Amino acid sequence: MSQLSRLISILTLLRSKRLLTATELANKFNVSIRTIYRDIRKLEEAGIPVTTIEGRGYSLMEGYHISPVQFTEKQANALITAQHLVNQTQDVSFIEDFKEALIKIKSVFRSSIQEKSELLDSKIHIFDANHENLTSNALSEIQLAITNFNFIEINYCKANDTQSSFRKIEPYAFYSTNHKWILMAWCHLRHDYRAFRIDRIEHFKILHDKFEDRKFNLQTYFQSCPYDK
Repeated sequence: MSQLSRLISILTLLRSKRLLTATELANKFNVSIRTIYRDIRKLEEAGIPVTTIEGRGYSLMEGYHISPVQFTEKQANALITAQHLVNQTQDVSFIEDFKEALIKIKSVFRSSIQEKSELLDSKIHIFDANHENLTSNALSEIQLAITNFNFIEINYCKANDTQSSFRKIEPYAFYSTNHKWILMAWCHLRHDYRAFRIDRIEHFKILHDKFEDRKFNLQTYFQSCPYDK
């Protein structure tokens, strides 16, 4: 990451949270604490009112930025709660992308709402009695393949099967059930629509080749051929 990109990211983080330590920032960007000190000085030299609270960390001066978009406390609470629900999906890529998006959204919260949202965040815990220790790291890429009509090649392992099979698929839609993401796609091996649990895709490759849209509709599919969990 270039210094300019890091400075912009630090500013975004400072706008999204009331207080940040140099150690937190150094760990976030994988740089030394001394580098963070220099970055903070750069921001100050650029006229950004960064306040240093001795022994605690950095914050932005109250009222530095007033965004034209304002969130109510209930809307902010909904986003904080949504993050906990997203964490249950067990797809690393989706969780990380949502976390980064939420940081940008929180950067426009008023200070009073930031404080309350951080309090609420510490008060939420979601229990999953049916936890299954399977994770994925493909959802974000698959979402792009769906909207750009790119073929995907996958190695897929069915439940209770030790051997994976190679498939070339056309991704069309996905849904979540029992904290698992299910991808609906046209399978060129089976010449039909098939449901694939994303956490059972062992390897995948998004191809540059594009497929012709078959106008698949998830609601219509369920009405005619509901997926049997």
